[in-house]
Amino acid sequence: MTPVLSRPAAGVRLAHFLHYCAVGLLIFLLLTPLIAFFFNAFSFRWFYPQLFPKEISLRAWESIVAANSKVPEALLNSTILAVGVTLSSVIIGLPAARALGLYSFRGKRVIEFLIISPTIVPGIAVAMGLNINFIRWGLSGNLLGVGLVHLVPVMPYVVLTLSGVFSNYNPEYEQQARSLGAGMLATFWHVTLPAVFPGIVVASLFAYLISWSQYILTFLIGAGQVITMPVLLFSTASGSNNALTAAMSLVFVAPSILILILTARYLSGKSSAIGGFGQL
Repeated sequence: MTPVLSRPAAGVRLAHFLHYCAVGLLIFLLLTPLIAFFFNAFSFRWFYPQLFPKEISLRAWESIVAANSKVPEALLNSTILAVGVTLSSVIIGLPAARALGLYSFRGKRVIEFLIISPTIVPGIAVAMGLNINFIRWGLSGNLLGVGLVHLVPVMPYVVLTLSGVFSNYNPEYEQQARSLGAGMLATFWHVTLPAVFPGIVVASLFAYLISWSQYILTFLIGAGQVITMPVLLFSTASGSNNALTAAMSLVFVAPSILILILTARYLSGKSSAIGGFGQL
C-alpha cells in the first residue's frame, strides 16, 4: 500500500516544484531588463565584454532633472493623457458593458466584433485614417486629439473587461434597493458600484497602461507637438547615450509598476474581476 499512496504525494510535490520553477522563471524574465536598465542608468563608459561598469556616474539623472530637460513635460503630458483616457473610457464603457453583460439581443455578436475590431486593425492604419480628419477638425497636434485617438485601442479592453463583470452581476439587488426607497444615484453608489468596483479597477488598469505606452498614435496625431514619455524615449534611444536611455526607461516603467502593485489584489483572489471573461 505504501508505494500506491506515495504516488499522489510525489505528483503533488512535482507539481509544486514545477509551479515554483515557472514563477521563478517569470520573475527572472521580468526583472532582468530592469536590472540591466538599473546598471546602465548609473554607469559611465560601460563597454563589452565588461560584466559590470567600472565607473559610476549620475550624469544621466542630472540630464533628466536639468532645466532644459523634456522629461518633466513628457511625464506631465503622459499622466494627463493616461488619467483622462482612463476616466473617459470607464464612463463611456460602463453603460455599454452593462448592456452586453446583462442582456441578450439580436446582433449582440456583431456589436462585440465591432468593439474588438480596433485590436485587429493595425494601429498605423487607424492613425493614418484618423489623422486626415483630425487635421481638418483642428484636433491634430494637441492633447485633446491625442486623448481621443487613445480611446480607440483602449475601449475594447475596458468594455470587454466590464462585460465579463456584469455577466456575473445580479441586477435583482438594484431592484430590492429601489423597492426600499433608494433613488437611482443611491442605488448605483451603494449597490452597483461596490459590486463591479474590482472590474472597474482592472479595466482602468488596462486603460491606463495602454494609453501610457502609446507611441504610434501619439506620434502621428500629436504631430510632434505633444511630447510624451514613449515619444521622448524612442527619440533618445535612437542616439548613443545608453545611460540616459536606461534612466528614462526606469522613469517610464516606474508608474506602471507602482499601479500594478496597488491594484494587484484585484487581479486574483475573491475580488478578482477576471473570472467573468469566460462568460462573454
